[in-house]
Amino acid sequence: MAALRLLSLLIMLPLFLAISAHPSSGGGPGLKVHRKLREPKLPGIPIPNPLTGRSSSTSTHDHFASPDQENPASPETAFNGLWELFSSDSGANAMHINILPNNKVIMYDATAFHMSTIKLPNGECIPYKDERSGAELQDCWSHAVEFDIDTAKIRPLKVEGDPWCSSGGLAADGTFVGTGGWLDGAKTVRYLRPCLDCDWKEYPTALADLRWYATQARLANGSFILVGGRRSFSYEYVPREGDSNSEAIKFPFLNETTDLDENNLYPFVHLSTDGNFFIFANHRSVLLNPQTNTIVREFPVLDGGSRNYPASGMSALLPIKLHVQNPELIPVEVIVCGGAKPDAYTLAQKGNFTQALQDCNRLQITNPDAKWIKETMPSSRVMGDMLNLPNGDLLILNGAKVGTAAWYSADDPNLTPVLYSPDKPQDQRFMELAPTTIPRMYHSASALLPDGKVLVGGSNPNAGYNFTAKYPTEMRIEKFSPPYLDPALAIKRPEILVESSEASLLYGKMFSVQFKSNEALVIKEDIMVTIYAPPFTTHGYSMNQRLLELVKVDVLQVSGGSHQVNVTAPPTGVVAPPGFYLLFVVHRGLPSKGMWVQIK
Repeated sequence: MAALRLLSLLIMLPLFLAISAHPSSGGGPGLKVHRKLREPKLPGIPIPNPLTGRSSSTSTHDHFASPDQENPASPETAFNGLWELFSSDSGANAMHINILPNNKVIMYDATAFHMSTIKLPNGECIPYKDERSGAELQDCWSHAVEFDIDTAKIRPLKVEGDPWCSSGGLAADGTFVGTGGWLDGAKTVRYLRPCLDCDWKEYPTALADLRWYATQARLANGSFILVGGRRSFSYEYVPREGDSNSEAIKFPFLNETTDLDENNLYPFVHLSTDGNFFIFANHRSVLLNPQTNTIVREFPVLDGGSRNYPASGMSALLPIKLHVQNPELIPVEVIVCGGAKPDAYTLAQKGNFTQALQDCNRLQITNPDAKWIKETMPSSRVMGDMLNLPNGDLLILNGAKVGTAAWYSADDPNLTPVLYSPDKPQDQRFMELAPTTIPRMYHSASALLPDGKVLVGGSNPNAGYNFTAKYPTEMRIEKFSPPYLDPALAIKRPEILVESSEASLLYGKMFSVQFKSNEALVIKEDIMVTIYAPPFTTHGYSMNQRLLELVKVDVLQVSGGSHQVNVTAPPTGVVAPPGFYLLFVVHRGLPSKGMWVQIK
């Protein structure tokens, strides 16, 4: 009888703790300030306009599931997220952002501004010629930083070829590879290795075409394709370090999809599980075979408006679910949300900010007969970000409700993030979360962190650094905690035992992950193991983002509250390109902190 009474107490304890620990009200955003704000008085600096190049003086369509791989239920919680101010000064505006396997985030904007809030180290300056006066000047500011996600400490980096509106991604060995940019950076490939004192290594003539507002995507072998850019209706493959491309491959599709407002820059590019690239520009999409460099399929037109810069909608792959017996072609679904009407940018230049699009659209790109399935978001959004979360949900945040991307071209910031649950019934997929108080307009960015929080930074719709504008140059960095980080559920979160888990994975081979759980009963059906490819995010698009739900072979109790889940790695590089991923153990919708793994 005593044993039965003890068992009852153990079962009830987590529920009691959850009830007693849950906050009685939503409250305001937490304010953990890790850095003192520097407030230099920096006027707006006229520089070339990114669109003109001239200077400016101012259904019940459910996501794929199968009996052997069902998602554990999302956690039951009324917690709708929490914002905290993590840093008051990022040093360089977070226009571009990517987390590295050393838990540092790379942030950078543009050398054309000749301004930031942190100087280059050791009194170093870079000479440049002022285009307006012809004077020879010195730029002593750092335009790129390495940001520590735990301490908010920043290390200034030296970048010379202008990376303004560039692209990037992580190579298989964890090196960050950035491509393109503005003027002297437009044909540049730059490398940053994740070490204590590494800095940029740049090759200014590596690319054949100018790549400003281009998209970089990873192939199955870990190399990169580079698609589009302003007036560059072509693509090319990023050469090996030190080499240069002599010519690019013409791509008429990009010429066909441009219009008076362009609306096809930063095209959405996703690697499908058949090895082809899904490429979406403006409102059309095709499947490109990188082996033959031919279009193998064109999908139905997505109606409603334009989706790429400056209309700037959002796009992501929905989680790719792997099974014990995978079909010959593993299903993949793309989602495209928000954007603007085709003429919205032109109207915005006249002060007429039109309503952004409010739809979300899903397309099964592995289905030859696929059709777009339309849904409606809780609010309109342009310039938003869309991130995969470790439990299979997606987070939509940042941006505006009216206008478009580009300087001074939007208003009415959308402060409210939205959680999208792709496996729920169609009328239950969207949930609005706690709003921020900081507008994140043009040039905002975000990144999923290993602890499950989301780092949010950037916003600068001004021609240079301007701290007094209506939407000023934003140097503050926030962290957002999604609902699965409800403090009342913390005791239920699994914890990966990193030292007892395998971090080097081989395609198609089984590996093991050990974790601790305070739950009295842990069964295979309640566990999900996901791996996440951390993306390069800029201008509302997260390049190379990918979340895979792996196959669980079994879950075993090791000792006490410790368990081991045996998992099968992805079958090929087509499904998961080689490189570093964050691995999460998810129990009943609650993810552990992520562990870095490398697939070879």
